[in-house]
Amino acid sequence: MLRDKNLIPLSHQHQHALALCVRIDRASPVSDFDLNAWQMEVVQHFEPEIKMHFLAEERILFPIARHYPELVPLIEELSADHADLRAFFAWAKAGEMSSEELSEFAERMSDHIRKEERQLFESLQKLLNPTQLAALGAKLQDALKDAEQACILPNETTKLKPLK
Repeated sequence: MLRDKNLIPLSHQHQHALALCVRIDRASPVSDFDLNAWQMEVVQHFEPEIKMHFLAEERILFPIARHYPELVPLIEELSADHADLRAFFAWAKAGEMSSEELSEFAERMSDHIRKEERQLFESLQKLLNPTQLAALGAKLQDALKDAEQACILPNETTKLKPLK
């Protein structure tokens, strides 16, 4: 299903996070020597964009979805994912993430994004009428207005390497 224009800002942010996850996956296992660079890249994505993204979902999107009983278990799961992912970001910020945890972070972030895109967004597009979707989009736009729109460029260590 085509993504409704009112959810596209969240989907664009999902694309940014998925690109990071792909690069982590391709670089794995990350050597201890390169681990700090990868942790800093994870933090670089969280601070300007993902932190606000999570808050917008938790304050705007999830409460709307909770009005539909069939979505409540999914919202509980996604909320738990946010808590778990915040812990990974905190470990990265503290420089305490292992190579295995970095790989686990990428896998869990990818799984989380796919659940939101394939289950939550698809369901909301079917359940909400155009007026409700437009109201949701306006609230999301306001909530995300301070998120940085800058393109985060990987450093030499974290840039995508060609497949071998």
